Amino acid sequence: MVPKAIKQLVKLFSLILCFILPAQSKEFVVGWELWYPYQFHNNESKLTGVDVEIFNLIAKKADMTISYVELPWQRHLMYIQNGMVDIAFGASHTEERAKTAHFSLAYRKEKVNLFVKKGTKNDIKLNKLADLISSDYLIGVENGYYYGENYEKLKHSPEFMAQISSVLDIEQNVKMLLKGHINGFLADPFTMQSFIKKYQFKDQFEIHTLPIYQSDIYIMLSKKTCAVEDLAKINQAITTLKNEGKLAEIIQRWSTKY
Repeated sequence: MVPKAIKQLVKLFSLILCFILPAQSKEFVVGWELWYPYQFHNNESKLTGVDVEIFNLIAKKADMTISYVELPWQRHLMYIQNGMVDIAFGASHTEERAKTAHFSLAYRKEKVNLFVKKGTKNDIKLNKLADLISSDYLIGVENGYYYGENYEKLKHSPEFMAQISSVLDIEQNVKMLLKGHINGFLADPFTMQSFIKKYQFKDQFEIHTLPIYQSDIYIMLSKKTCAVEDLAKINQAITTLKNEGKLAEIIQRWSTKY
């Protein structure tokens, strides 16, 4: 029989260890994909970009441990739904996505324009997206991306979708436009600006006057793996960094750089 006093000492020692040893913090898995200038590897093979730099700052402020995994956007969204990945940034808010993900406060703005070949914008007679239905124009988009509520509604029209060419990335759309396979494509002007600079496509494209979409961009947290407390920490970090001007500083620096 172990003396009662020894048993009490063992219990006391175990209790002290609970307070002394740090709790293991959760490591959040964060997806990313190649998307200039928001998410990409630089010449030193370092993951960087507007969104990466902003999120790293937010995660640090929120005291979160993170690791990155490269994923195509559509698979990334599926992994957020089933909990295989915890976080996605650079995300637009939709009702469908909100069923399986918490959305943070907005941390930047996004805009989408219709890009066409230089000198052709006046020849492409489109005043609204729905005009595509009665036209012969073919417009390129990227798989899984959000182009605003109007586009989402028009997607249900087979006549509208017959005028849409869907590809994996902006590079494919650029090639198809330059070869004359499409009349234009939808893209973020910030992304397009950096793409033109990277591949030296100066004076090859112009923005059509057709209004497409402009809205806020958010961080998504999988409801399968992230608690509302995690969301609260991220929101507090965003609020603090916005008030300190840190997020605006990063966006301005990258807009100048690219």
